[in-house]
Amino acid sequence: MNLTDAKSILAEMETLGTEQARKTYQRHGVGDKVLGVSYADLGKLQKKLKTNHKIALDLWASGIHDAQILACMIADPQQADAALLEKWVKTLSNYVITDAFSGYVAKSPLAESKADVWIKSDQEWINSAGWNIVGTLAKTDTSSADAWFITCLTTIERDLQTSKNRTRHTMNNTLIAIGARNPALQAKAMAAAKRIGKVLVDHGLTNCKTRDAVALLLALKNP
Repeated sequence: MNLTDAKSILAEMETLGTEQARKTYQRHGVGDKVLGVSYADLGKLQKKLKTNHKIALDLWASGIHDAQILACMIADPQQADAALLEKWVKTLSNYVITDAFSGYVAKSPLAESKADVWIKSDQEWINSAGWNIVGTLAKTDTSSADAWFITCLTTIERDLQTSKNRTRHTMNNTLIAIGARNPALQAKAMAAAKRIGKVLVDHGLTNCKTRDAVALLLALKNP
């Protein structure tokens, strides 16, 4: 099939979707508007489409979960203006699309500024998106200053145990990512993790687990 627009791509995705994948997505909190396309097949579509911001916008507008995941894969981070990101972030409804969206934003020039705004939100998925971005930048962006991550650690320590369910999981992962960045941050993250204590998260019907930050940070071998 010639994949030239969102309509043709959605038609192709309908043929790729399976009931098993739909059930898996739904077990992870995705609603009924899902085709059930595997990540392997989404990756193949991404390779064919490469970066295509126009199609990404149309796929996101469909409201179909798998199409929105693909949109995050092919959207151009350099065209991620504030209006678009605020529009998209307000529609997040589960952690799967939140993770995909966060990965896209983390590649954009607005990553740090959007994270700073969203980690202050009282909405679970918006807040989670912000913390996901912080964690991704801790792993991938060499230009972000340690001082920013230290401020984030202070907020994590203060707010984690009183945050909403999935946000607790994301904040814990972000703490670990910050601690893995360098030895100085490792020490600060370790101290924060010990003061925070055990992090409890309800993962529903999935086999997902929230990691032990102290144990992982102890095991790290920074250069």
